[in-house]
Amino acid sequence: MVLAAKQTLSAKIGFSNPLLRRNPPSPSLQRPPPSLSFPSTALPKRTVLSLSRPLHLSSLRAESPVRCSAYEADKSEPQPIDAAAETKSEAAKKLKIGIYFATWWALNVVFNIYNKKVLNAYPYPWLTSTLSLAAGSLMMLISWAVGIVETPKTDFDFWKTLFPVAVAHTIGHVAATVSMSKVAVSFTHIIKSGEPAFSVLVSRFLLGETFPASVYLSLIPIIGGCALSALTELNFNMTGFMGAMISNLAFVFRNIFSKKGMKGKSVSGMNYYACLSMLSLLILTPFAFAVEGPQMWADGWQKALSEIGPQFVGWVAAQSVFYHLYNQVSYMSLDQISPLTFSVGNTMKRISVIVSSIIIFRTPVQPVNALGAAVAILGTFLYSQAKL
Repeated sequence: MVLAAKQTLSAKIGFSNPLLRRNPPSPSLQRPPPSLSFPSTALPKRTVLSLSRPLHLSSLRAESPVRCSAYEADKSEPQPIDAAAETKSEAAKKLKIGIYFATWWALNVVFNIYNKKVLNAYPYPWLTSTLSLAAGSLMMLISWAVGIVETPKTDFDFWKTLFPVAVAHTIGHVAATVSMSKVAVSFTHIIKSGEPAFSVLVSRFLLGETFPASVYLSLIPIIGGCALSALTELNFNMTGFMGAMISNLAFVFRNIFSKKGMKGKSVSGMNYYACLSMLSLLILTPFAFAVEGPQMWADGWQKALSEIGPQFVGWVAAQSVFYHLYNQVSYMSLDQISPLTFSVGNTMKRISVIVSSIIIFRTPVQPVNALGAAVAILGTFLYSQAKL
């Protein structure tokens, strides 16, 4: 009966067991094939696992047999790299850096123009420098208060390490402003393009660092170009020249202190410069009062308003705001690029400032003076490449 039932079952599901076509043993010796029953509340019929075809689950129904096959689970395979998406991401990154650079240069040009206009009408560089830092500090305090920018998490150690950086930044900022109050903007920036020479000399003799021969060779056109421009400058002024030189030296120490003190600090470039501006403002304010004083500021302010008119107030506001913006963007771009790329961008920034100031202020330039500027800037570019 078991054999008959098996044959009947095989006929119903559409195949025959080849073992059953041989001479079967006697019914008493024959073992029924093992079968597994899977109870189901939905189907009252029995579900049998057939051994004639492995891994085939057959469901017996009165109407028609249905085969349910078991398969191995899909194995996850690494997805191929989308070259188009990677290229698009790289292009977007380059575009972002390009926007940073263009914004940085444009803001710097605008600042230098308004700063020179203010200094021509109101020759008080200590107050002008203070207002620039005050405007930036106020802008960032408002941004933190309303939630536009996330408030940085700082502690006493952060401000302790930031203090020498702020001192150097304050000296460099005031010295550059004093320089531009005495000489043309183009001349100040030509002298300031000699900053790499100060950087190498300070690092070599004070810090004991060594550099390859190509770095030292790149200093020759920098120093030579600056000297040629200084000797042929039509409106040369020693105070303006020394202000630019002191600014170079101060910013070199600012960079050194910044590298040594800010390792491991998790403050963004924007917030870092905001904290630097606030601390520099606290350092500079008492010196501004001592050097110039409220009486000089008030007299000069009335004179400037009478000569320029109400637009003078707009000039002061513009130079203060644009000073903070161009420095903020430069620190933000430093978060996205390497120091080498930043150095090249800084060199190109000086070119844009020099050219634009000569055009706007109609600064007389002799051919030999222009040659000196070109040589100095070329040396700065070679220096940045040699540092690679």
